[in-house]
Amino acid sequence: MTHLQISLLNCHNRTLFLRLSILALALIGLLTSSSDAKLKIAYSDWPGWVAWEIGVQKGWFKEVGVDVEFQWLEYVPSMDAFAAGQIDACCMTNVDALVTGATGKKGVGIIINDYSNGNDMVVALPGITKVGQLKGKKVGVETGFVGHLLLLQALEENGLTESDVELINYPTDQTPQALESGEVAAIVAWQPNSGQALKVVPGSKPVFTSADAKGLIYDLLYVTAESLAKNRSDWLAVVKVWYKIVDYMKDSKNEAEMLEILSARVQISPEEYQGILQGTYILTLDEARKFFEKGEGFSSVYGSSQIGDEFNVKYGVYPKAEFSDKYLDPSLTNSLK
Repeated sequence: MTHLQISLLNCHNRTLFLRLSILALALIGLLTSSSDAKLKIAYSDWPGWVAWEIGVQKGWFKEVGVDVEFQWLEYVPSMDAFAAGQIDACCMTNVDALVTGATGKKGVGIIINDYSNGNDMVVALPGITKVGQLKGKKVGVETGFVGHLLLLQALEENGLTESDVELINYPTDQTPQALESGEVAAIVAWQPNSGQALKVVPGSKPVFTSADAKGLIYDLLYVTAESLAKNRSDWLAVVKVWYKIVDYMKDSKNEAEMLEILSARVQISPEEYQGILQGTYILTLDEARKFFEKGEGFSSVYGSSQIGDEFNVKYGVYPKAEFSDKYLDPSLTNSLK
């Protein structure tokens, strides 16, 4: 993707590209199948999703008698695969799931894995210590994704609007290089890209993070409505395994082993992964139930999704409101004791 300034045309082009990608993947999906696994789940490099690796390595899915294949993909390709019907479930943010739903395949969120608690960042060049100093400067961000929404929240909380900065559209995995080049004064990215930006630009600093807007970005497991209806008991088993994973992660005596498993999946050191994990708040069962309650604002996944939906429509990611209660199903989570 070239470095273009944000415009509605860019958003429309992105949507068209996604639709064409989905069509191509759907045709491939009709001809190929990676295995006979009953449930196929795509997960990607985010701590609350890498955590699934614990259940895989421990053999907990086999213990509960559910046949699951986890497919490790980059984030956007995982959404494309979901939209094309190649997999049964995908790990997505609540805002990005609406994009996939509007342009391809609607999903049903059955697990709230976590909310971002600092891993999504606005990282600025040395000398810039607060958001207000970005006025009149260029900011690199992948427009139309949750990083863009985080930036808007940062600007609003600091008395600025989007017109006070110049947005430059970069794929998120290219934002560290953009900051290093000096082409922009700040970038918006999530881990591991935000951390890489801090490494490659000595003296750079996060001036706003998702810890300043808890609940803006929820991370969930989205399942196709068809698979959920057909395999409900199996998905309930998956939910049970997830909360076994959570209990394991919350127990301090498991920390060393947990970090070994998670860091091995993304090929970094356990010590480095420990810092990354701290920026993600993994939800307990009781906490997930709370955030699954209907409400307005960031304290509810419903309210957060509504805010994200309005953002997506405003910036032309899709043409009309998409979010409805059909995108979320708390019943499996609520059924657990």
